[in-house]
Amino acid sequence: MSGGPIERRSFTYELTKGNAFVDPSLKYGIECVWRGTMNNSYKSAFTWEFDCNELEYQEEDELKTDKITGHIILKSEKNSFAPVKIEVNLTKDNQMIAKQVGGCYTSDIVNYEYSLTPHYTPIEKPSYDEMFAPSDQNDAILIVDGKKLHVCKTFLSYHSEYFSALFSSNFKEGQMDEIPIGDVSYEDFALLLSTFYPNPSFPTDKTVEKLLELARRFLLSSVIGISENHLLNSSKFNSEKLIWLADEYGMPNLLEKCIRVLNTVEKANKLKKSEAYEQLSDKTKLKIVDRILKLSHI
Repeated sequence: MSGGPIERRSFTYELTKGNAFVDPSLKYGIECVWRGTMNNSYKSAFTWEFDCNELEYQEEDELKTDKITGHIILKSEKNSFAPVKIEVNLTKDNQMIAKQVGGCYTSDIVNYEYSLTPHYTPIEKPSYDEMFAPSDQNDAILIVDGKKLHVCKTFLSYHSEYFSALFSSNFKEGQMDEIPIGDVSYEDFALLLSTFYPNPSFPTDKTVEKLLELARRFLLSSVIGISENHLLNSSKFNSEKLIWLADEYGMPNLLEKCIRVLNTVEKANKLKKSEAYEQLSDKTKLKIVDRILKLSHI
């Protein structure tokens, strides 16, 4: 499956012997650094270094980038070489293109344009039916949305005080053959458990808020931890959303980063005037006000 082409035309650069240029760009998730040099033989060497991590996942459509194909057209405004069409086939392990041209002129003026098409494949979802099927390692059955999840008491108890108490002989549920879990869908609950089962799936911007909500309910600090790691390193949420999540679900590292990002009085005041600010705890509001005061005295 592929989307439409992404196209870009570069700025124009002059090349002379011994000099080089660097042209970075970012368009619709495709980052490209174009470099050009001219050697002592007046040959021009070019490289295009791509980083397509921004395109890696299309979470809403549950797709991931398989490869990117298309072409680059390199041009000389002095006509020191005819336009060169370079075929492109970018994969996770191959994101560098190189080309050498020319050899007649002591200087040149060059530019390029590309047309690149991402190709997507469906993100493979874990099979919850297989993950929670009966086995010798499982010794308890949870009933969620009328469906049975076969689980290991010791494993769940290790990760969660909620399940440790649930399976305790001090509670009636600990004596039941099948334990009902209410007020949660089968898909959401299975997603929650799949984040720390033997072959874990990782949070995305699409799932992280639901995971945090359920992790708090079921006392799963490890799920909050991996959710915070996602929000720190991979999330595309804006700063207002991130600071609210950090405050709401008790993620101190994320909160600290969000406060650090408020590196101007304008940014801090903008957050203070936002709707998200009104939803924050008094403790976090105080941190933001303190940040404004410190920035005002720099």
